[in-house]
Amino acid sequence: MGNKIVFLSHLDLNLYLFRLPIMKELIKNGYEVYAVCPKGEVFDKFSEFGIKAVEYEIDRGSLNIFKELKTIQNIKKVINEINPDILHTFMHKPNLYGNLIGHKCTINTITGLGSFFIHNDLKSKIIRNLIILGYKITTKNTKKIIFQNSDDLKYFVENRIIPKNKAVLIKSSGIDTEVFKPTKQPQNKKPIVLMIARVIRDKGVEEFINASKIIGDKAEFWYVGDIDKGNKNAFNPNWENVNYLGFRRDIKELISKCDIFVLPSYREGVPRTLLEAASMAKPIVTTDAVGCREVVEDGKNGFLVPIKDYKTLAKKIEALIDNPKLREEFAKYGRIKAKKEFDIKVVVSKYMKVYKELEC
Repeated sequence: MGNKIVFLSHLDLNLYLFRLPIMKELIKNGYEVYAVCPKGEVFDKFSEFGIKAVEYEIDRGSLNIFKELKTIQNIKKVINEINPDILHTFMHKPNLYGNLIGHKCTINTITGLGSFFIHNDLKSKIIRNLIILGYKITTKNTKKIIFQNSDDLKYFVENRIIPKNKAVLIKSSGIDTEVFKPTKQPQNKKPIVLMIARVIRDKGVEEFINASKIIGDKAEFWYVGDIDKGNKNAFNPNWENVNYLGFRRDIKELISKCDIFVLPSYREGVPRTLLEAASMAKPIVTTDAVGCREVVEDGKNGFLVPIKDYKTLAKKIEALIDNPKLREEFAKYGRIKAKKEFDIKVVVSKYMKVYKELEC
């Protein structure tokens, strides 16, 4: 393993929120670390940790071939100037573009496959096929492709998008279980059922609202998240029976106040909110969906329900409302699972192992 590593993403916030612990560990071990990304709200914060931030320009929503070629040229120029020993890329566009520039030692991380792998409209099918073709063509010389959940890894290997020997499973981006630790159990007059997600249909917003209507006033239902206006599945629902709190930054405090955490999403990478809830010892009801089932073992730290099935969702939430002892059992197991499988130290050590075993 060399001593100069570039982390490439199309969003500075993505690197800052989810890759910082790995980058800090590399620096602690004497490596020179670069964050190569467009300039955004946290770009200047990398220097506080000894990470060198280098800017490139990208139009994240663009499908214009000439703009994309220009972006690849921008990335190649920056990478050639840094001349890293390892190029580690994150998210689809940076993965594919990073592969195309032909660096001698490239690793991809696929954090999740995204909404184009949920929907079957014409645009989703076209983009999904382009993504698959892109990985088939560009990963020939890529050393390793890291997946955050076992379903995505299986999909790529079984469909022969990548060879099995290049696939590595490292579940999630990790969570600091000492920051997200259990607090004193809330003494709410009624159990509080909390959901945190962007307000888009793919997150199961309508199912959450419909389940709350079935359960009625046996519990308080809270929803936290902004309306993602740039997303084609964004909408502004009728929040009947749900207390919509909008965008909030005090996520940890809100999770600490709830009795039950819910996420009826259709597909995820590994949802950070579920990791936070499990780490804070909250019983969970989520869907038996890609990414979500990595965090919840049905009947042990929560319930898994079928996608889009709001009646079963309501039934399982109600089972936890009615049984405080079961909530307590699920909570304890969730905390144990979070520490054992998803603690940031566990995840970082797995990344470090990949770097050290590279033959470049």
